[in-house]
Amino acid sequence: MASDPGLAAMLLWTISLQAVGTAGTNSNEVNLLDTTTYTGDWGWLTYPSHGWDAINEMDEYFSPIHTYQVCNVMSPSQNNWLRTGWIPREGARRIYIEVKFTLRDCNSMPGVLGTCKETFNLYYYESDRAVGSTIRENQFIKIDTIAADESFTGVDLGVRRLKLNTEIRGVGPLTRRGFYLAFQDIGACIALTSVRVYYKRCVGVSRNLAVFTDVVTGADSSSLVEVRGQCVDHAEERDTPKMYCSAEGEWLVPIGRCVCSAGFEEHRDSCVACEVGFYKPVAGDGLCGKCPQHSHSETRAALACPCDSNYYRAADDPPAAPCSRPPSAPVSVISSVNGTSVNLEWERPLDTGGRSDLQYSLLCQKCSGEGGPCEDCLSYPGSSTGVKTGASIGVGGGGLVERTGTAAVRFVPRQTGLTEPWVTVLNLVAHTNYSFRILAMNAVTHLSNEPSLYAVVNITTNQAAPSEVLAIRQENTSQNSVTLMWHEPNQPNGVILEYDIKYYEKDNEDQSYSTLKSKNTSARVSGLKPGTKYIFQVRARTSAGCGRFSQNVEIQTGKAAPLRYNTMSIIWICMALVSGLVTFLAIIICRKRHCGYSKAFQDSDEEKMHYQNGHVSFPDARFYIDPHTYEDPCQAVHEFAREIEASRIKIEKIIGSGEFGEVCYGRMRLPGKRDIPVALKTLKAGYTEKQKRDFLAEASIMAQFDHPNVIRLEGVVTQSKPVMIITEYMENGSLDSFLRVSMYKIRSTKANCKFYHLFCFSVLTVVC
Repeated sequence: MASDPGLAAMLLWTISLQAVGTAGTNSNEVNLLDTTTYTGDWGWLTYPSHGWDAINEMDEYFSPIHTYQVCNVMSPSQNNWLRTGWIPREGARRIYIEVKFTLRDCNSMPGVLGTCKETFNLYYYESDRAVGSTIRENQFIKIDTIAADESFTGVDLGVRRLKLNTEIRGVGPLTRRGFYLAFQDIGACIALTSVRVYYKRCVGVSRNLAVFTDVVTGADSSSLVEVRGQCVDHAEERDTPKMYCSAEGEWLVPIGRCVCSAGFEEHRDSCVACEVGFYKPVAGDGLCGKCPQHSHSETRAALACPCDSNYYRAADDPPAAPCSRPPSAPVSVISSVNGTSVNLEWERPLDTGGRSDLQYSLLCQKCSGEGGPCEDCLSYPGSSTGVKTGASIGVGGGGLVERTGTAAVRFVPRQTGLTEPWVTVLNLVAHTNYSFRILAMNAVTHLSNEPSLYAVVNITTNQAAPSEVLAIRQENTSQNSVTLMWHEPNQPNGVILEYDIKYYEKDNEDQSYSTLKSKNTSARVSGLKPGTKYIFQVRARTSAGCGRFSQNVEIQTGKAAPLRYNTMSIIWICMALVSGLVTFLAIIICRKRHCGYSKAFQDSDEEKMHYQNGHVSFPDARFYIDPHTYEDPCQAVHEFAREIEASRIKIEKIIGSGEFGEVCYGRMRLPGKRDIPVALKTLKAGYTEKQKRDFLAEASIMAQFDHPNVIRLEGVVTQSKPVMIITEYMENGSLDSFLRVSMYKIRSTKANCKFYHLFCFSVLTVVC
C-alpha cells in the first residue's frame, strides 16, 4: 500500500478535479459508459485487494467525487487490475475509450527509482453476456500502453496545481454483443478521474431535399458508410440521393438529389405549394411561375393555368405560352381579273390573335347574277378547311377542283394553308360572277365556337376561249371518207365561229397530219385511205381564240373491194407500169448525174412539225394564209412552224450575211437521231419592230411550203436570243450561184441527156 501521506495527497488533488470530470461530449458521439454521470461507487472489480482503491469524497461544493487510485511505488513487480462491468455494444462497430488521469513523477518521490513506473496498460474482452469474475488475465486483449503527457511533483501538490492527462484509444471491429475494459497497474502512482466509452455516428441531416437519418460509423478508421436519402414531402428523385458517413462521424459531399414535384417549389430544404396565380408544370429545380397572359389559376399547387374566356392554347403550345384567340378578317383585298382567271391579294388581319402561325384559306362560290343565288365552286365530299362558314373545301393535286362536268377550278399555289397573302384562281367560267371568301386562321381557330371572320371579294370573269369539245361520234364511214358529229362545248364562252378538225393516221402523227374547218357541229373528211385507222380531234374557236383539242377518237375507214381483171387488162397494166418505171429511172439518172442540183430525194430527219392551220402530206388542196393578217407575228409563226430549243443548235461557222443578219452553218441535234446539218439565219442585234415582223413573216411563209424543190424550214428559235430561222443546209449553195458555176457542165452534157431519153424509149418499145 502507499504511505498515509501519499494517500492523503492523492485525495487532495483528486477532489479538485471534479470540474474537469463532468465535461460535455460532441453531438455525434454516443456514450456507452461515462463515469462522470455516476452518483455512487463505480462498482468495478479490483484484484488483488491491495491494488486499486475506490475513493468516494465530497468536493468543496459538497458534490460526490468517485475515483480509482493506486500508488504502490515502493513495492516491485506490481500487477494490479481494475475491470469495468459488462458494457453493451448497442450496434457500435468501433468504440472509443477516453481516460482522464493524473500521474506522479517518479523523480519527485525519494527511494522509488527502482520500483516506480509512469505508465499503465489498457485491455478489453468481448462477450455476448456478463460473465462475472471468471475472466482470466490472459483472455484480455491489450489495446495500448498509456503514458502521461504531463506528471506532477510535490511542488505542484503544495500549490494545488495538478496536471490532468486525457488519452483516447479506438477499438474495432467489435462483433459480440458487449465487452469489458481492464486497467493494469505495474507500479505507477496514478488516479483515474473519469472513463468514457463511446462510439461515433453521423447525425441525421437534410441535404438537396433528401433526409439522411443517423448512422453508426464503420469498423475501421478509414471506412465509409453509404447512406441513401429519402426525398422530403412533395419531392421526387432526379438522381438517387446518397451521402457517405466517415469514421469521424462527418458527412461527405452528397451525391444525387431530389427535386420538388410539379406544383411545388423549394423553400428552406422543403417543397411548398405554388400560390394562387402561379403554377409549375413539371418537377424540377425551378420556381413557380406567374400565369401567362390571358390565363389564371384558382388553387394552390397548380400545374397549369387555364385560359381566360374566349382564349385558347393549341395542343402543341407549352404551358408557359400565353393564351391566344383566332385572328380577325384579312383587310385591303385587291382582285385582278385576267380572262377566266383572277389574282387575289390582301393584307394581314389587324388582330392576329397573339400568334404568328397565320394561314389563309379561300371559299369560292359561283353566282348566277347580280344578287342571285350562289353555289359552291368546289364539292369534294368530306373535305373542308376546318372553319365554321357552312361551305366545303376539297384539296387535291396542287389545287382544288370543281366537279361539275366542266373544267376544274384550280388554286395556285393552293386553296388552304396559304402562308403568303395572295392566290391565283384558274379555269373559271367566262362571263360569270364569282364570290370569294378569304379566311385568316391560326392554330386555335378550330377551338373556338365562334364562326371564323373573313373578307369577301366579288368579281366577274371576262370572255375566254371555249372549253373542250365533248361527245364526238362517228356518223358515217366509207372507204375514203368519215362523217363526224359532236356537241357544242359546255362552256362556249361566246359565239362559236368555227371548228377545227385535226386528223392523221394512227401512230403517224410525227410524220404528218391534216386539218379541216367546219361552221357546224359536223363535218365530212374525205381523201382517206381505205382500211386505215385514223385519229380525229376537234376544237372550237371564238373571237377570244381556240379552245383545247378534244380527246382522241379512233376511226377506221372501210376496206377497198377486190378488183377483177381479165387477161388483156393485166397486160395493159403491166405495160403501163414498166414504161412508167423505166421513164422514172431515166429521169432520176439524168438528173443525178448531169442535170444539176435537186433536193427531191434527200432523206429528212426532221421531227414532227406542229401546225395549227394549213395541210401537210395529204394530196388534198391547201390554202396559203398570209402571216401579215396576224396582229402578233409570234402567234403567226407558231401557227405554222415549230419552236426549237436553243440548246439543240450548235453554230459552227459563218457562211454569209443577209438582210436581217448573218447566215451560219451548224448542226441540229434531234432526240434519238443523228445530228443533221442546218443553215441558221439570225436576226441581228438592235433590230426594229418592223424588221422582227418581216423576219418572222418570212419564216411563216416558208413553213407553209412542202415540196422537194423548195427549201425546207426545220423550225424557229424565238424564246431566246438571237432569234433564228433554221432551214435545211444546201451543200451547193443558192440556185443562181450553182447555175453560174455549172453553166459549162450543163452545156457539155446536153448530148448525154438526149442519149438517155433515146435509150429509155428503146427499152419501152422492146418491153411493150
